[in-house]
Amino acid sequence: MEEGTKGNAGDCLQWEVIAKCSTSKARTARMTLPHSVVETPVFMPVGTQGTLKGLLPEQVTDLDCRIILGNTYHLGHRPGHELVRKAGGLHQMMNWDRSLLTDSGGFQMVSLCKLMQITEEGVRFESPHTGEETLLTPEQSIAIQNALGADIIMQLDDVVHVLTTGERVEEAMRRSVRWLDRCISAHSRPHEQNLFPIIQGGLDERLRRECLTEMIKRQAPGYAIGGLSGGEEKSSFWRIVSLCTDYLPDDKPRYVMGIGWPIDLVVCSALGADMFDCVFPTRTARFGTALVPSGMMHLTRNEFLNDFRPIQEDCGCNTCKRYTRSYLHSVINQETIACHLVSIHNIQYELTLMKGIRESIEKDTFPAFVKEFFVKQFPNGDPPQWARDALASVGITI
Repeated sequence: MEEGTKGNAGDCLQWEVIAKCSTSKARTARMTLPHSVVETPVFMPVGTQGTLKGLLPEQVTDLDCRIILGNTYHLGHRPGHELVRKAGGLHQMMNWDRSLLTDSGGFQMVSLCKLMQITEEGVRFESPHTGEETLLTPEQSIAIQNALGADIIMQLDDVVHVLTTGERVEEAMRRSVRWLDRCISAHSRPHEQNLFPIIQGGLDERLRRECLTEMIKRQAPGYAIGGLSGGEEKSSFWRIVSLCTDYLPDDKPRYVMGIGWPIDLVVCSALGADMFDCVFPTRTARFGTALVPSGMMHLTRNEFLNDFRPIQEDCGCNTCKRYTRSYLHSVINQETIACHLVSIHNIQYELTLMKGIRESIEKDTFPAFVKEFFVKQFPNGDPPQWARDALASVGITI
């Protein structure tokens, strides 16, 4: 185990590396935020509207979740950031006393709205809620996030689809750097909230390097890797993640946005990333799919009609302690309790996976942990080639 090293990440984020894997780029650290201490690598469940769908905040606390993500775009529209401010901030309003991260709202401008125009001023779009034409500027994004009061907030970036090529990718990258400066200037709570830049540049390594160089100059408390998980080839995905973790400072957290599949969490941890978020565990639960060491269990299948075992025999979540596969099969697509119960298990699975990653790094047994994970996921010995290549690049053979 490597002796802990402390980094001066920011006024309200303290970063202490606890141990590093002697083979790969994986590391485990302690990130102290205003509302909680977060051990990394960490998966952050997504509570889009100030709640993880179907779960009470106290249930999420019982799972030992230390940080969740809220969505600036949705919260800004409903209930509205001024109302949240009057309520004492998002922590107070949603009865959550641990850490929060809010995104910038930029991604939703592209994915959900009728996009009108992106200019140097900001993003102009037609709101799906009101039908009105709206302009979101970097300053407004930060103002909304300052009102929400999350421990970590994100810059507004110029978002393009990851498969976009040509001049538009470079334009978006350079604009994201300029918008970062505007976000920094607009940030009114730097001693209470940590503003993370978002590294852009698509799948172009030259643009990513240029963006990294510029954004690292700003001395942020942490950095996010954006613009991935949008349908690109996994062989390109992991190379960009690895490039970015090579360049990003060792004494700051590295956040890969939109990552939630168990394989991705393991591989990206090996590549040196620290933070991840995704709607995957709760969204897949709504379709009756449970996450298990062997992959995914589709509880809608008739094979579970008379199966009176828990989802996962060695899982300590309340769902596995009290409910059978048979019961869950009977209520999926019939009762809302099904989504609730499977979501509890899926979040527990992801948090337990991350805990296992952290503990193996501390013991310096991470490569063995990775190999065991892939043996369970792919008992026929056929893991995807991209994962083999990614792990081989950091000295782990599966």
